[in-house]
Amino acid sequence: MIDAEGYRQNVGIIVINPERQVLWARRANNDDSWQFPQGGINENETAEHAMYRELHEEVGLKPADVKILAVTSNWLKYQLPKKFMRLNSEPLCIGQKQKWFLLELCSSEDNICLDATDSPEFDAWCWVDYWYPIKHVIRFKQDVYQNALKEFSSLIFNP
Repeated sequence: MIDAEGYRQNVGIIVINPERQVLWARRANNDDSWQFPQGGINENETAEHAMYRELHEEVGLKPADVKILAVTSNWLKYQLPKKFMRLNSEPLCIGQKQKWFLLELCSSEDNICLDATDSPEFDAWCWVDYWYPIKHVIRFKQDVYQNALKEFSSLIFNP
């Protein structure tokens, strides 16, 4: 779903473990592209439903494996660089607006499975320091990552 301004509605997912590290995943067949799980919100789908669907599709986790700790209070937006825009599509998508979810992993990390679908989005994952992703995600997503992590940080470091 693309809004009137050209932003695709999307969810971002931050999974945290008991050591307060976050799940960091490498895009399939791209050694240098790591990110948090994320994905579009389908028509007639809530952000929460989209988050659970994407969580399972991308990292194999089910609702029973996680607990929602927080959701960003506002949509966080980023614009795509022109080279990533599909200029021939209607309507034109200029970027993403995302609701971010902070999830606590409640089950074993053995339940993380990157091939839960026929076309996996990721081919590797690891746990990283909470702030690590800000400097290591593709540049045009850095502000959104910083804003989401900053909004959730008081829950992590001052519970």
